[in-house]
Amino acid sequence: MKSPLDTPLLDQIIKPADLRKFPETDLKQIAEEVRAEMIDAVSITGGHLGAGLGVVELTVALHYVFNTPDDRLIWDVGHQCYPHKILTERRNRIRTLRQGNGLSGFTKRAESVYDPFGAAHSSTSISAGLGMAVGRDLDGGDNNVVAVIGDGAMSAGMAYEAMNNAGSLGSRLIVILNDNDMSIAPPVGAMSAYLAKLVSGKTYQSLRDAAKSFAKTLPKPLQEKAARAEEYARGFWTGGTLFEELGFYYVGPVDGHNLDHLLPILKNVRDTHHGPVLIHAVTQKGKGYAPAEGAKDKYHGVAKFDVVTGKQAKPKANAPSYTNVFATSLIREAEEDEKVVAITAAMPDGTGLNLFGEAFPKRTFDVGIAEQHAVTFAAGLATEGYKPFAAIYSTFLQRAYDQVVHDVAIQGLPVRFPIDRAGLVGADGPTHAGAFDTAYLSCLPGFVVMAAADEIELRNMVATAVAYDEGPLSFRYPRGEGVGLDMPERGTVLEIGKGQIRREGTKVALLSFGGRLSECLKAADELDAAGLPTTVADARFAKPLDLELINRLAREHEVLVTVEEGSVGGFGSHVLSALAEQGLLDHGLKIRTICLPDRYIDQDKPDAMYRDAGLSADGILKVVFQALGDLKLTDTVRA
Repeated sequence: MKSPLDTPLLDQIIKPADLRKFPETDLKQIAEEVRAEMIDAVSITGGHLGAGLGVVELTVALHYVFNTPDDRLIWDVGHQCYPHKILTERRNRIRTLRQGNGLSGFTKRAESVYDPFGAAHSSTSISAGLGMAVGRDLDGGDNNVVAVIGDGAMSAGMAYEAMNNAGSLGSRLIVILNDNDMSIAPPVGAMSAYLAKLVSGKTYQSLRDAAKSFAKTLPKPLQEKAARAEEYARGFWTGGTLFEELGFYYVGPVDGHNLDHLLPILKNVRDTHHGPVLIHAVTQKGKGYAPAEGAKDKYHGVAKFDVVTGKQAKPKANAPSYTNVFATSLIREAEEDEKVVAITAAMPDGTGLNLFGEAFPKRTFDVGIAEQHAVTFAAGLATEGYKPFAAIYSTFLQRAYDQVVHDVAIQGLPVRFPIDRAGLVGADGPTHAGAFDTAYLSCLPGFVVMAAADEIELRNMVATAVAYDEGPLSFRYPRGEGVGLDMPERGTVLEIGKGQIRREGTKVALLSFGGRLSECLKAADELDAAGLPTTVADARFAKPLDLELINRLAREHEVLVTVEEGSVGGFGSHVLSALAEQGLLDHGLKIRTICLPDRYIDQDKPDAMYRDAGLSADGILKVVFQALGDLKLTDTVRA
């Protein structure tokens, strides 16, 4: 797909080797053309805009100085990887970002040799880069390994674990801290760039090494004083004492948008350093696009938008989002119960806790990208009689599983886990799908596991979570809008472990857990029309199971189908186990389980992803007809 833009230099670049043929004087124009291309592409596809705009010059500089893909370039999270994709043989597909059969919105090994490591969760780049560096050393190689990590990702303990290991191993590794949370005034920027260039060069390093060698000849007390003096002097002028303590050679801060500053520093580091080094680059999120620079979130994630005005083409919602329903429901409960507190791991807007924070600022805690800490922090609050709601996406809660088991479940602490983004999530693809939480939580003794079928059920589950104080509890709900029901002012406390019948039939029973209930009801309409009276039940609970309801469905119907938007090992597996234990599988019951298939599903529209997974009404019908042994019924229903 040819770009509609006038980009004469970028048009000559297919791969980084082409970029390296240009003189340095052309790089500023190339960066501006990359920026324009990215803005135009994301205006068509939507996606993560601000982060990529902030690293355009850095991306150009890295691919110019380093011999990618032989030199490994690892992006943390991947939100900022669009300029990288434009320069690495994917420009002709950049307008397929996050679309079905298109480019991933993140780095992906299967997509390009220029993506040595896939990343859509944060704080992994230093660990992966260190592994690559050590692998290179074991093979006797000499290529460079560069890991880029954002200042937000540095709040995660994993980043410091990796740096501590890297400092002790001493392998040659370059880490670039992309800091878009500070600014450098022009005079300070010039001075810091000069100092960064100075300390990254051979002369300074030679003098420093000579001074260290001399210091080693001194008595031990004087050695220690000399080391402290050298550290203080460098820390006073350039900062970075923390990184030096972890064993990294610190360079910076440097203006990440100034190629005249970046290029010589990157070359110095490439050519002279033999151990781990950290370059502190200061960037501006949304750089070069006025609407993004002026927005509160710097256009972190955007829908399709008008390039000239920046106005996003967000469709008007027909119903409130599940996230909003959760937030407003929790606020309503917190108005009545001062022990309700909320915790987020750097996702206040995504979880709706920004609204809770506005209402109850002293009862809202954003712990940063630190899910492990968030869970154990919540456990500590629970020991003091508080009612913590640790609102973490399904896919991110995976990062804190040991804390869920060891710090919460084993101790039976009443931590509440609202789990947003349950099931398939559309454009973010498999890295953000909420596929596994039902399986990994319902296997834990004493855990109550719920799933909301609609927005009223979600409101009820928030109320239930506040009232339940006997142990840990979770409730999952999907991304996107509810089904458009009239909402009660406040939720009703549910009886733990009790589902409900939504419609009665005699031949087929569809037992839904979670957000596929509406598809079960659609399937039931068609089954009824085909002469197969169908019961539809909302399980509500995967743990404890409503055994009375399940047994009734099993005894009174010829076919029983469980439906869930999670992996094998979840709700359906527990139903099968319960029926087997009671001998109800020995009486001719045709039982089937529908869950996510045993593969990762790439990004697409959510409806298309669910059809692919067999979790649409058509998929449910197909399973029922297969169980009955009459596939011809499919044609009858569709006629």
